Amino acid sequence: MKQRYYTDTGSEPKARRYRALFLSDVHLGTRGAQADALIEFLRFHDAEIIYLVGDIVDGWRLRQGWYWPQSHNDVVQKLLRKGRKGARIIYVPGNHDEFLRDFYGTHLGGIEVCETAIHESSDGKKYLVIHGDVFDVVVRHARWLALLGDWAYVTALGISTYLNLIRRKMGLTYWSLSAWAKLKVKNAVNFIGSFEEALASEAERRGVDGVICGHIHHAAKRVIGDCIYINTGDWVESCTAVVEHDDGTMEVIDWSMQSRALNAGRPVTPVLQGRNEAA
Repeated sequence: MKQRYYTDTGSEPKARRYRALFLSDVHLGTRGAQADALIEFLRFHDAEIIYLVGDIVDGWRLRQGWYWPQSHNDVVQKLLRKGRKGARIIYVPGNHDEFLRDFYGTHLGGIEVCETAIHESSDGKKYLVIHGDVFDVVVRHARWLALLGDWAYVTALGISTYLNLIRRKMGLTYWSLSAWAKLKVKNAVNFIGSFEEALASEAERRGVDGVICGHIHHAAKRVIGDCIYINTGDWVESCTAVVEHDDGTMEVIDWSMQSRALNAGRPVTPVLQGRNEAA
C-alpha cells in the first residue's frame, strides 16, 4: 500500500516547485528500485526542468530476466505527465541504460536524450550534468568485473529486503546493507573519493563551476578545489534527489527522512548536505 503524507492539520501538503530537479539511479526493472517512494516524491516536487542523470532503467538486469511491476510503469507515466504539463525533461543515460546512448540528440516521448548537459542556475553558475560512469575505471576497462560487482550489489539488496521486513515488524526504519558495506570497506571509500575528484577535475577542465552526477549511489554536495561537486544519490538505497531553488541554491533532499517527518506531521527541513554548504 502506498503511503499518504499529511500535515498536522490533516491536509496533504502542496507540491513544491523548483527551477530544476535532478534524479539518477532509479534502476527501474529491478526489485531493489524504490518506485513507490519515488512516485510519492514526484507528487510533492515539480520543476521547470527535470534531469534524469542515468540508470533510470536497468537494462543490464532486464536482459537477464524481465521484472516490471505496475509501480515501475507508474514512475514512467508520472514523469511523462510532468513533461506534458510543461516541464522540460533531459535524459543523460548511464551505464545501466546505455541502450539509450544510440539516441543522442533525439526526443523520445518528449524527453531529450543527451550525452551530457550544461545546466545554468539562476545565480549564473554553470554545472556539467553527467552520469559519471565514464570516470569509473572498472566500468570502462573491466566490464566483467563490473557485472560481477552488480551481482554482488543486487545480492546485498536482496538480503536488505528480508532484513527490513523484520525491522518494520519491530518498528524500526529502513536500513541498507549495501550502503553500510560501501561506507565501511576501505577500498570503497577510497573509490568514492577518487571518483569525486575525477568528476571535479573534469568540470574544471570544461570551465564550469560544478558538476552534478550519479552512478555511485552516494549523495553529496561539497566543494572540491574550485568545483562544486554534487551527487544525486539514488532510489535504491537512500531515496535522494537534488533540487535547485529560485535563488540558484542547490539542495540534496533525503526523501526517506522527509516522508517520515510528513507522516508525523512535523515541519520538513533540509536534512542532508544543507543548502548553504557549497553555496
